[in-house]
Amino acid sequence: MMGCSSNYSLMVIIFLVYSSSSLLFISLEARKDSASAAAIEIHYHTLEISSLLPASVCTPYTKFKGSNKRQSTLEVLHQHGPCSRGPNNPSAATSPPPLLSEILSHDQIRVDKINARIKQTSYTKNQIKGKKVNLPVQSGRSLGSGNYIVTLGLGTPQKTLSLIFDTGSDLTWTQCQPCVKSCYQQQDPIFNPSDSTSYSNVSCNSPQCSQLSAATGNSPGCTNAATCVYGIQYGDQSFSVGFFSKDKLTIAPNEVFQDFLFGCGQNNQGLFGNTAGLLGLGRDKLSIISQTAQKYGKYFSYCLPSTSSSTGHLTLGKTGNSRNVKFTPFATNQQGSSFYFIDIVSISVGGRQLAISGSVFKAGGTIIDSGTVISRIPPTAYSALSGAFKKMMAKYKRAPAYSILDTCYDLSGYTSVTVPTVSFTFGGNVRVDLDPSGIIVAVGGSRVCLAFAGNSDDGDVGIFGNSQQKTLEVVYDVARGNLGFGSAGCK
Repeated sequence: MMGCSSNYSLMVIIFLVYSSSSLLFISLEARKDSASAAAIEIHYHTLEISSLLPASVCTPYTKFKGSNKRQSTLEVLHQHGPCSRGPNNPSAATSPPPLLSEILSHDQIRVDKINARIKQTSYTKNQIKGKKVNLPVQSGRSLGSGNYIVTLGLGTPQKTLSLIFDTGSDLTWTQCQPCVKSCYQQQDPIFNPSDSTSYSNVSCNSPQCSQLSAATGNSPGCTNAATCVYGIQYGDQSFSVGFFSKDKLTIAPNEVFQDFLFGCGQNNQGLFGNTAGLLGLGRDKLSIISQTAQKYGKYFSYCLPSTSSSTGHLTLGKTGNSRNVKFTPFATNQQGSSFYFIDIVSISVGGRQLAISGSVFKAGGTIIDSGTVISRIPPTAYSALSGAFKKMMAKYKRAPAYSILDTCYDLSGYTSVTVPTVSFTFGGNVRVDLDPSGIIVAVGGSRVCLAFAGNSDDGDVGIFGNSQQKTLEVVYDVARGNLGFGSAGCK
């Protein structure tokens, strides 16, 4: 009986050990499955297709309202979205926005002109250093049509103006009365300098007048009354010509700048929507960043909303919301000095780094630009990005190319789509995960495309465009030579 009892006990112990091992095995397998599920969630985004389509109702982002809003924080609107349809802008409610194909066409013109401008600047510096050079008007500043606007005050008494803001431009200008030849239709009343007691023209022999060559790409003109005249033409043949002037600029009631230099345009044509002109955020001496440096320290940030039916912000000066911001140094490339050059180290798709040599990104360099809609990368890098994206999107039906976008899908019958994550790593090991709105773009009711395009040559400059910047807090510490990225700056 004792022997039987011992054998029984042994069998129980073996059973318990076996059971424990099984339970442990099951537990480990469960953890493994859970980890796999978590990995899938980390490396993919699942989103409603309807979220990619433009809405007809404005949904403002409220984080920067009231007490959370710094005085120098301006609300950012997409110029073709419902949020730009204010009470003073009845035409915007009836004027249809441009087709995406038109936006992409003008986007390509902007990219081509940026490349021409940078290459010509490089040639000028390297080949004809020390000589006076008059750049042709076609190599002047470039502008696309997929842009964002902010509202500022100008003059005494203050007049409200809605301006496109552009990191690829330096000179700030607005339409002015009288329109000597032509003015396009704008939302706000056209600025009349004769109504402002603080307005004055800049003379031809002033040092500020001579700075126009660098800021506009064209030599200034001079009237019989010795008034300085500026002229600027953009990549899509839009232009502005008028008096180079100064007046009081009002960011907020306690954020006022006397004698702000700007262009008072009396002959203006082009694709500026219903805006009053342009706000230049480039690095040149005439940009608003340089002119307000004493107060804001050449420091500004912005967040572009994920859709045209929401809002973002542009802030001049430092804020206390930069704890999650990681900084990458601006690249040492000085070609086209008003541009902001950055170094791309690598690109990852679905959590996997693509096998792209670092020399590919260095060949032409890369700029970050608020005015270019679709990011451009070297064709070698784009081929790797598109190839990896296609593999991870294999379950979806391919669709024909759309304009400059060649990796497209037909999502008929789907209400949601799962796309791989895409991230960029910049110099200093700064990794930036893109919002889904910066990975795919809807080009029709059920067709979406990868929101990237390849340049024609690896030697062309790469551009980190505004689609890929959506929802990111993008911080420009120009004085220290750093560019910062933070997540969830807006929605």
